[in-house]
Amino acid sequence: MEGLVEKPALFPVILKVPDTIRAWRGRRHVIALSRLARAAARQSARRSGGVLGRLQKDREGVPLPSNGWYWTVTHKPTYVAGVTGRKPLGIDIERIRPRSRNLFRKIANQQEWQLGGEDEWHLFYRFWTAKEAVLKAVGVGMKGLSNCRVVSIDSGDTLTLVYRGTSWEIQQRILDDHLVAITTNGLAVHWDSAERRR
Repeated sequence: MEGLVEKPALFPVILKVPDTIRAWRGRRHVIALSRLARAAARQSARRSGGVLGRLQKDREGVPLPSNGWYWTVTHKPTYVAGVTGRKPLGIDIERIRPRSRNLFRKIANQQEWQLGGEDEWHLFYRFWTAKEAVLKAVGVGMKGLSNCRVVSIDSGDTLTLVYRGTSWEIQQRILDDHLVAITTNGLAVHWDSAERRR
């Protein structure tokens, strides 16, 4: 219909890491993952109607806006992801697997653990990815973990966190044995992932 304005949305792009890159090790591997994640961010910008210029970070490693667009990336050996938007945002991806149980105390307090009744490792990664996404959005990294709290699990794919008095809605999605989390800024999220292109 003529005259309708499309509501802004987020378009996170998730890419599967090619086997050739997965076989690499060391610095070469890290550089390749970073480049692929930045390519995902550029695809996200195009889907949002934007174009990213040079992708730079500040002295603390926080991505700087490019052509008026905020951008954030994440990468693991199997998947990388990137997203852009008009406000600060964060994205994280982690493979769901058992880790040291000592991390449970670091990632959430007893009150937070009582919010969920799901598998403990799934809940652990829901909290981990959600918190990392928020901390990326505010530009503090994991050093801000103690000030970031899950206050509600709103659905199977959405939770709400508070960081220093500000609420953040997080949307999550499972991809194979990985969990992806993104800050929504109240926008609809339209996922674009490698699984659709197989």
